[in-house]
This record gives sequence, C-alpha cells and structure tokens, in this order.
Amino acid sequence: MSVHLVKHTPGVIGVLDLQGGVHEHLEHLERLGIPYARVKQPADFADLAGLIIPGGESTCLARLLEIFELKEVVLQHYLRGMKIWGTCAGAILLADKVVDDKPCLGLIDMEIERNSFGSQLDSFQSEAVIKDVSADPIPLTFIRAPKILCVGKDVHVLLRIDNYIAAAESDGILVTVFHPELTGCLALHRYFALKCGL
Repeated sequence: MSVHLVKHTPGVIGVLDLQGGVHEHLEHLERLGIPYARVKQPADFADLAGLIIPGGESTCLARLLEIFELKEVVLQHYLRGMKIWGTCAGAILLADKVVDDKPCLGLIDMEIERNSFGSQLDSFQSEAVIKDVSADPIPLTFIRAPKILCVGKDVHVLLRIDNYIAAAESDGILVTVFHPELTGCLALHRYFALKCGL
C-alpha cells in the first residue's frame, strides 16, 4: 500500500501519527475508500470529521501529546464536533478515570485499568459478535490490553467479555481495548466512519 496524504476537506478521518499502529489504520481506511490523513501537528486537524488514536504505550502517547502541543487541539476539535476512536492505549487516553494513574483527555465517562492481561506474552486472539457493528463475528486481537471496568449512564456498552467491557461508545467517542487494525476485518472502521457521518 502506498500511504498518501489526502488534502483535508470535510469528510476526512485522521490517524494520530505519534506512535502505534498508524499504517494499519490508514490501510483499513484506504480499503474502505474513506479519505484519510496522518495527523502530526495542529494544522492537520483542519476539517477532520474523525480522529483515530491508535494503540501504543499510553504514558508515552500522553507525553507526546503534550510535547507536540496537541492535547488542547484534540479537545478543541472534539468540542467542535470531531469524533474520536481510541484503540487500546488510545482508549486509555480517552477515559476520565484510569486506575493508579491520572486521566489524559478524559472525554468518556469510564474507568479503565492498564495492562490488565499482563505482558506481551499474554496477548491473545478471540472473536465476538458486536451486534451494533456487524451481524458477523469480528476478530479481536488483544495486546497488553486494558480493561474497561465500568462506564457512566450515558455510555453505551458495545461488547462485554466476562466481567469487563471491551468496547463502548458515547455520542462523540468510540473505544475498543483490542486492535481491529491488526485483523483483516473492516467492520469497526466502517462503523466509526458512519459515526463520523461518512
């Protein structure tokens, strides 16, 4: 795949390009025919309909948001209507409560616990039907995944596995503790595009 920068026009989904599975998210958007852009600086946010915050290391991502002066930019554009999807570490950044840590963006009413499944060696794959997203089973890849422990009354649970929540959403936010970009399934990227009005 040749990753290209699409001119920012209304209807573009950006992928925060600081760390993590940026290329994989861009590839999924390209396969869906959705205009996309790498987002590295404040000017890149112009006219974004949505922003994907990929997985990586949440503490490092939070620090990079501060270093590149992007935290306030994300918050401002969210308040103007930009939708945000956080996968794994991205979900941690979006939570307003983080066990044994302080929240970063705090845009969704939920409590999350980092690295709940242990180390990289404890990574695993599974599948589940997420009825709001697709009638077909969706492959799930968990890598040092967090757990969503609880959500507020205005947050809709999309997927629950055993005693924890693996995917949830509010009006402007989507969070998944797994990595849809590491599978061939496009269902969640399509769902987020619809959430963005695309």
